Amino acid sequence: MTDWTARDMPSLDDRTVVVTGANSGIGYEATKAFARRGATVVMACRSTERGERAAREIDRSVANADLDVMACDLADLDAVADFAEAFTSAYDELHVLCNNAGVMALPRGETADGFERQLGINHLGHFALTGHLLDTLAATDGARVVTQSSGAHQNGEIDFEDLQGERSYGRWSAYSQSKLANVLFGYELDRRADEAGIDVTSVVCHPGYADSDLQRRAGEAGAGAIGAAIAQAANALVAQSAAQGALPMLYAATHDEISGGEYVGPGGLLHMRGAPAVQDSSARSYNTATASKLWHVSEDLTGVEYDFEVAVTTA
Repeated sequence: MTDWTARDMPSLDDRTVVVTGANSGIGYEATKAFARRGATVVMACRSTERGERAAREIDRSVANADLDVMACDLADLDAVADFAEAFTSAYDELHVLCNNAGVMALPRGETADGFERQLGINHLGHFALTGHLLDTLAATDGARVVTQSSGAHQNGEIDFEDLQGERSYGRWSAYSQSKLANVLFGYELDRRADEAGIDVTSVVCHPGYADSDLQRRAGEAGAGAIGAAIAQAANALVAQSAAQGALPMLYAATHDEISGGEYVGPGGLLHMRGAPAVQDSSARSYNTATASKLWHVSEDLTGVEYDFEVAVTTA
C-alpha cells in the first residue's frame, strides 16, 4: 500500500470548506490542496490583507481556485460571531470546518475577552466558531469538523483551578493544555453529535514536526532574535514541510474511512513525520468526565451554547 498524499483526495467540486489561519503555514497549504481538488475555500484569517495576499499566491499556482477571504479573529468572540454571521449569510452548506489556526508558547497575555491567549485562541475561539456554525454543519450531508492539535497535548493537563494561568503560568504548559483541550473538544463534539443523531463527524489531527511560523514565533518569544534563528535552523534540519504537515488535516477532512472521534497524525518516526495515519492520543484525552466538564466550562466562558435539538430540526 502506497503512502497517502494530497493527490489521493477525492473531487471536492460543489463542496464548501472553511480553514482558519489559511494565510500561512499548514492552513495555507491545506487551502491550496482543497482548492486544487475543486472546493470553494473560505479563508478565515485574522488579517484580511494577509489573507488576500495568500489568495493571490494560490491563484497563481491553482487554476480556477475558488477562494473567499473573510475576517475571523479568534482572539475576539465578537469577531468570531461576526464571521459566522457573514458566512451563513453567504453560504447554505459547510462540508468541512478546519479549526486550524493557533499560537504556540507565548508569554502570558489576554484576548479581547480576558482569556489567556493560548487557551483563548487555540481552544475557546474555535469552540465558539464551531458552535455558531453548528446549524449549517448539521444541514449539510456528511459534514466534518477537523480540529488541529499537537503532539504537545501528550504533556497537557486541564487545570480547572487555574485554567487561565492567573496564579501560575508557563508558556509551554499553557500551550500543552490548550492542545489537550483541542483533543477533548474534538472527541466530545463527535460523541454529542452522534447522541443527537446529527450527521456531523468530528476528527482531531496533528501535523507532527512541520515547518511553520509557529516555531519561529515561539523561539522569538522565548529568546528574541536568537531564539527565532535557532527555531528556523531546527526547522531546516529536522522538520518536514508545511505541505507534508497539512496531510493529516486533509486526510481527516476527506478520507472515506474516517468515522469520527479519531486522531490522525504522521505515521513515521515518533509520529513527527511521514504519511498520515490514525493513531492513539494521550490517556488524558479519552477522559470523558474531563471532556464533559471542559465543554460546560467552555460554554460558560464563551456564552456559546450548542443546541443540538435545534440542529437536528435544521438538518
